[in-house]
Amino acid sequence: MTRIAIVNADRCKPKNCGQACKKSCPVVKLGKQCILVEATSKIAEISETLCIGCGICVKKCPYNAITIINLPSNLEKDTTHRYSANSFKLHRLPTPRLGSVLGLVGTNGIGKSTAVKILAGKLKPNLGNFKSPPDWPTVLNYFRGSELQNYFIKILEEKFKAIVKPQYVDQIPRSLKKEVNVGNLLRGKAERDNVEQIIGDLELGHLLERNVDQLSGGELQRFAIAMAAIQNADIYMFDEPSSYLDVRQRLTAARIIRELVRHDNYVLVVEHDLAVLDYLSDFICLLYGAPGAYGVVTNPSGVREGINIFLDGFIPSENMRFRESSLSFKVTDQLERDLVKRHARYSYPSIVKTLGGFQLSVEGGDFTDSEIIVLLGENGTGKTTLIRMLAGNLKPDDDSSEIPTLNISYKPQKIAPKSENLVRDLLHQRIPDMVNHPTFKTDVMNPLQMDRLMDLEVQNLSGGELQRVALTLCLGKPADVYLIDEPSAYLDSEQRLHAAKVIKRHVLHAKKTAFIVEHDFIMSTYLADRVIVFDGEPGIKAKANTPQSLLEGMNRFLKQLDITFRKDNESHRPRINKKESVKDTEQKKSGNYFFLDDD
Repeated sequence: MTRIAIVNADRCKPKNCGQACKKSCPVVKLGKQCILVEATSKIAEISETLCIGCGICVKKCPYNAITIINLPSNLEKDTTHRYSANSFKLHRLPTPRLGSVLGLVGTNGIGKSTAVKILAGKLKPNLGNFKSPPDWPTVLNYFRGSELQNYFIKILEEKFKAIVKPQYVDQIPRSLKKEVNVGNLLRGKAERDNVEQIIGDLELGHLLERNVDQLSGGELQRFAIAMAAIQNADIYMFDEPSSYLDVRQRLTAARIIRELVRHDNYVLVVEHDLAVLDYLSDFICLLYGAPGAYGVVTNPSGVREGINIFLDGFIPSENMRFRESSLSFKVTDQLERDLVKRHARYSYPSIVKTLGGFQLSVEGGDFTDSEIIVLLGENGTGKTTLIRMLAGNLKPDDDSSEIPTLNISYKPQKIAPKSENLVRDLLHQRIPDMVNHPTFKTDVMNPLQMDRLMDLEVQNLSGGELQRVALTLCLGKPADVYLIDEPSAYLDSEQRLHAAKVIKRHVLHAKKTAFIVEHDFIMSTYLADRVIVFDGEPGIKAKANTPQSLLEGMNRFLKQLDITFRKDNESHRPRINKKESVKDTEQKKSGNYFFLDDD
């Protein structure tokens, strides 16, 4: 076995803890310097050579700053990069293939962005030797005999142009030194003939006169994809291209990315929406390990096989189980839905809401307890507007329209943390009765791994961590109806399924209702008992139809998008059919754009 010791720099506070790790370490008691920490140290340092893996320091650390992990010794020689002592370690690299799209799938904090930086030539792999990094000849010799050797030679010859679409598109305006016009930027970078077509496909035409800092999240995402797609490059890398986009925009972005593939270039995509990743990729590299500690990259496999291995949690070729249980996307059939006992029924009238130049017409409908209703529609068709009317934050045009007065708990789309407290203090302040409630802990807090966030400051949380805190606060508030806007934002594929299961379990156990806006297709089909389909012209005039069964609603929605879904027989997840494929044509003819499990 090889051992890695991780010390989290954000959590480690040697001045406050009394150096509990050093005092309790049996190797230090023998007189060896296994743990070095002085009164002036900013962070403890653990010797991985001397460490015996007893884990006493892990238990004694009051701030949960230490992680000790035993790895199979064969991974030691596969170390690609390490940032510093007691920090994250990446083993192996994804192998891009000429003329195809390579998809990367794995949890957050497991090395996907590090791998992208290395393959883009922005970070030189140090093979684990961070104190005296090896020179390029040593690195090339390490990758000798693999496709990566030729790849790195091309990078060194500087004949290799890499374009990276960044993960955090909301930071793009900050990276620009001055206010820049969208149209000028796009046309200034254009190197391909189809610039106008890409601008049209990504719906950027009406934004060309705006400055980049005036764009919303979805507009920034489409702009960033366009900026990459209009240039010629030897490798294109897209880090989470579907964030902020609706289903139709995700598929358009996927098509544009696929059209970049030539026989002599590489395309690499990091994506958490498994339906889009499946539709987009030719091969899949899976990353597994411990978030923030180490990551291991597998060899490329076929798309269906790679995603199913990720969901199953077991890699047959390496005889390696990296997750205790498999993730299942089995959709409940209508009969099982009807068997749930419901005690309360509510209804809302047909209403109209006008906001500036946009008008939303809502068809009257009803809902019951123990039910989840998913709102499906493109961006700009009024989903958040309906949620806000149900929450009482917006009044309909006709004041006499009676929306049922119910206790509402609302998780907004955009989460802006104002609290300067620790997560623990925030939870005790906002949901004091639920923090220590045994059922709530089992159903919500444990699956969302809230115990790991308790001692962190709210303002220092990442997007995914904030989303988990916001979900906990929303579900912890006593309410009749939970209104949840885009719960999958910033979460990785695994966390999305955990979040979906948490919402479903809580709604059923507490006998409540949930209205959810969600663009991740796999998550929305897993959650929905019924759906409300929004149609019309985005940003101008739209209509929210009455709630329909999952099968009817999905068929209606997919017909609008002109796409069909089939079921994967192994993992039960929805898979998008390639356009005009035999299966796609067959399903469109029969009118079955969507499926429900038939077994």
